[in-house]
Amino acid sequence: MQFLRLGPMGQEIPVALWQGQYFDLRAVTADIDGAFWSAQGAERVAQALQRGELPQVHDAQALRVGAPVARPQALLCIGLNYAAHAAESGMPAPQQPVLFFKHPNTLAGPNDAVAVPRGATRIDWEVELAVVIGQRASYLPSVAAARAHIAGYCVANDLSERMFQLERSGSQWGKGKSLPGFCPLGPMLVTSDEISPDGLRIRSWVNGEPRQDSSTRDMIFNVDQIVHDLSQYLVLEPGDVILTGTPEGVAMSGRFPYLQAGDVVELEIEGLGRQRQQLM
Repeated sequence: MQFLRLGPMGQEIPVALWQGQYFDLRAVTADIDGAFWSAQGAERVAQALQRGELPQVHDAQALRVGAPVARPQALLCIGLNYAAHAAESGMPAPQQPVLFFKHPNTLAGPNDAVAVPRGATRIDWEVELAVVIGQRASYLPSVAAARAHIAGYCVANDLSERMFQLERSGSQWGKGKSLPGFCPLGPMLVTSDEISPDGLRIRSWVNGEPRQDSSTRDMIFNVDQIVHDLSQYLVLEPGDVILTGTPEGVAMSGRFPYLQAGDVVELEIEGLGRQRQQLM
C-alpha cells in the first residue's frame, strides 16, 4: 500500500493510494504518524478499504503533497554509506555505520520550494532511500529481525550546506544539515510488503542534467544492517525516519557546482516516486 499526506502545509490529510484510487483515511486516523504505526494503522486501513468504508479523494492529484510521515520523533542519518561517495568525499569507507541527526522539523513536502538559508554558499543535494520505522526496535537480536520493524520506504533529499557542515560544526554535521526545509520527503511511503529496498535504482538531476545514478545494491551497510546496528545504541520508535546515505555525484565531489537560487533539483528512486524542488 502507498500512504500520502495531501493538502496545504500544516493542514495535510492522511490518504492511501490503493488500486489506483486515493482514499481519505480520517475515519481511521487523524494523521500518518508514530501513533498510527504503533496502533497497526496499515492493517486497519487495509480492513477499512476491503469493507468499502473509506471515501475517495477525487481531487487528490490537484493537491499539494506533504511529507508522508508527520512529526517523527527522530530523523536519523547514515553518512558515507556508498563506497563511491565516500571516495569522492576523500574519506575512507566506514567500518561501522556513521550516525548523525537532522532536526525533525526540516521535513518538507517533496515538491516544496527550498529557501536559500542566510549566509549559505555551498548548498548540496543528496538523494537517499528513507526508512520509516513501524515497530519499536531495541537491541534487535539479529540483522534478520530488522525487516519486521520497518513500516516502509520513501525518497528523501538530505540537503546540506557544506560550509556550515564542515567548517562551523566542530566536527559534528548537524549545523549544515538542519536548516529549514532541508529534508524533502516523499511523495509517498510504500509499505515494506510491496517493495524491497535491495537493488533499487536511485538518481538525481540538477536543472535537468544528470548528477547521481546508482543502486541501493551499492550500499556499504544495507537497510537491515542499519536498523539492527542502530537498535544496539538507541531505541527506534514508530514513525522515526532513517536516511540511509547517498551515492556519488554530489557537488562536494568538485565535479559539479553547488546549488544557488533558481536551480531545480529532481530526485527519483525506483518504485518510490519522484521529487522536484526549486531553490528560492
